[in-house]
Amino acid sequence: MAQSPLNPVADTPPGWLWRAAAIAWLLVIIAVGVHQWQFWMHDGIDTDVMALLPVNEQAPDVALATEQLVGQMSRQVVLLLGAGEWAEARAAAQVFRQGLVIRAGTRLREDAIAQKTSMQAALDFYQPWRERLLTPEQRALLTGTPDAALVQKALQDLYQPAVQARLSDWVSDPLGLWTQWWTARGAQSQARPRDGELWVAADGQQWAVLEFTLEGSAFRLSGEPVLGNALLGALADVQAKWPGARMVVAGVPLHAEAAAVQAHSEINTIGWGSLAGVMLLAWFAFRSLRPVALVGVSLLVGCAVALSVTAFFFEQVHLLTLVFGASLVGVAEDYGIHYFASRQGAPRRSPHGLMRGLMPALWLALGTSAIAYLALGAAAFPGLRQMAVFSVVGLTAAMLTVVCWFPWLDRGTMPHSRLAQRIGQTLMAWPRWRYAFTGSVVVCLALALMLWLWGGLRVQDDVRQLQNGSAALVAQQRQVGDILGLPSPAQFYLVQGHTPEQVLQREEELKDKLDALVAHQVLVGYSAVSDWVPSARRQGSDAQLVARAHEAVYKGVNAELGESFARAPTPESAPLTVQAWLAQPISAAARPLWLGERDGSYRSLLMLRGVKGVESLPALAGAAQGLEGVTWVDKPAEISGLLQRYRISMTELLLLGHVLVLAALWLRFGRRAWRAWMPTVMASLAVVCVFAALGAPWQLFNVLALMLLLGVGIDYGIFLQEHEDDPHAWLAVVIGAGSTWLSFGLLGLSETPALKAFGLTLMLGLPLVLVLAPLFRGTTDNEKKQ
Repeated sequence: MAQSPLNPVADTPPGWLWRAAAIAWLLVIIAVGVHQWQFWMHDGIDTDVMALLPVNEQAPDVALATEQLVGQMSRQVVLLLGAGEWAEARAAAQVFRQGLVIRAGTRLREDAIAQKTSMQAALDFYQPWRERLLTPEQRALLTGTPDAALVQKALQDLYQPAVQARLSDWVSDPLGLWTQWWTARGAQSQARPRDGELWVAADGQQWAVLEFTLEGSAFRLSGEPVLGNALLGALADVQAKWPGARMVVAGVPLHAEAAAVQAHSEINTIGWGSLAGVMLLAWFAFRSLRPVALVGVSLLVGCAVALSVTAFFFEQVHLLTLVFGASLVGVAEDYGIHYFASRQGAPRRSPHGLMRGLMPALWLALGTSAIAYLALGAAAFPGLRQMAVFSVVGLTAAMLTVVCWFPWLDRGTMPHSRLAQRIGQTLMAWPRWRYAFTGSVVVCLALALMLWLWGGLRVQDDVRQLQNGSAALVAQQRQVGDILGLPSPAQFYLVQGHTPEQVLQREEELKDKLDALVAHQVLVGYSAVSDWVPSARRQGSDAQLVARAHEAVYKGVNAELGESFARAPTPESAPLTVQAWLAQPISAAARPLWLGERDGSYRSLLMLRGVKGVESLPALAGAAQGLEGVTWVDKPAEISGLLQRYRISMTELLLLGHVLVLAALWLRFGRRAWRAWMPTVMASLAVVCVFAALGAPWQLFNVLALMLLLGVGIDYGIFLQEHEDDPHAWLAVVIGAGSTWLSFGLLGLSETPALKAFGLTLMLGLPLVLVLAPLFRGTTDNEKKQ
């Protein structure tokens, strides 16, 4: 048996090494304190949930395009202000702007598209290329309609000019092609310029459309509902004059702010709740402020050092890392609790002598926990790596605080509490499993058999497990999208080429396929740069088509009416280019679709509108097949696929982690190593069976929780093997398990599905390990004789 810290060994006075370690650690903490001051003075917290996800290593171009798309859209806020009459909605927009400036200051800058975009300026810009622009329907009309029918259509337009409003006179455009092309462009958005505002009518309301851009990143918000409160305050100003006025909003900054507010609330609930629970447990066990204060110091130092080191390696610390790190309190306090529990059992030993006896078990516990956390960080999820670094560093810092400082700071005697004695005495009444090895193997096989009979786990790798947005904001986002006909960023096509002309030609090939799907109502439509700037090749072919049609129409009409209409001579112009279009205000709405040039490749996005459910996605994916330079991007499916891959790989790492931990235990305990390991194995299998029996979804974060259970649960086995019948070691295990369970139980209260799954898994697993660990103590001499 290993030397117990309670055994009477000679306590030598602390040497220079103890003093040097305490001073060195103090200097480190002073440096961390300086860094903490600077860190909180400068906003280093990241709330972007996408930053938690790995880069798609299989498609870096798609990852880059997504990053650019998100960068362009992540700061936009679209707001609809509605009233029964347009005059009221227009006046309400003015009141709203004034109220928003007062409350949001310069955070939200309005994009006055209606004022900047003049229809006449757009018509003047496109005028030189008027006869080079055709819609697919017009192209089909001119290609497949006999000349005589075209002549009759032109005559009909000539004699009934009021049937269709025109943007040009009949002689220059006898078939009304120019007007129809603009009508098709306008159909891509329901909003129209009106009285200096953007206007749309829907749901029995007249809406003024306002667009704002957030100054700064949408993911550097304070955690306070600044934007939400500013919008609601400005709306209150409006409703004071027009009580029936309504507002619906959409935009990434609003979702990011809601997530930041939620995360801040959870940090306070979980972090402070865990800390209060740990302090209370320490007080009930030791009845002294000294253990409470010193354990609190070790937790504070652990969290501060973890935060500084994480910020050093990752520059930005994600808010969910802090939420996860808040639960670290429940693990890091184990070291201090074990020290003071042992002090109660060995009041005559010097603090340094006691610490010498405890260190082998403490270092082994830290090592096994670190193995589990480092395996957690083996996944290519940036967020998980942050959490792993935060946890390993935090545990190590808390441990070093206990080892280096506690023997110096802990002076005086440790009072005994009745509660502590009763808890410690329960170990004596705890049974030992005489045939633990054979029995535990049978139980594990039985659990595996039950899992198989129940049909296994209900696996769910849905991307929505990462974060659930505000239901109210999601509903408003959908309403704004429906009213304005906005494309969805969830699925799109990435089009690449060596030149802008090649990109536009490839877009047009894709659109030819999509037009067939639009006809079959798979989707409502699409938005592409080539809608506004056709390729030079298509401009040329369309110009020839229009010229031939006009020639036939003039000839037929002149023969019918005895007139001499003729096509006015127009100067030859170079084809319209993307560069010229981008320089015009009319390009503002579709400008985000053009991603520009990078590494010799030009890229654009083709966005979809009104996709009819997930059953339409295979047909949309099939449209890209066989088209060079065209990639179908389905972000939800892509992220779900990544979650599935990492769930599988993390399961393999979990198994590897068990092997490594068993090997580490073997080095310390030899043939008794399985006694410290088996309780965690049985508890893990039992948790899996419970999830299977209940039909609860199983995901990556359940596996990660089992990884943590390995690190924490093994500690209980280690301490009980090191000090088999030591009631004070058992007291420390019980208090540590209670506070750890409290921490992760609170994590189960998180509104974030991933964190909730993590917490629930540990909520079940930790008590099971605590109950099982004493059963695996070795048999006593009396039991052996029996």
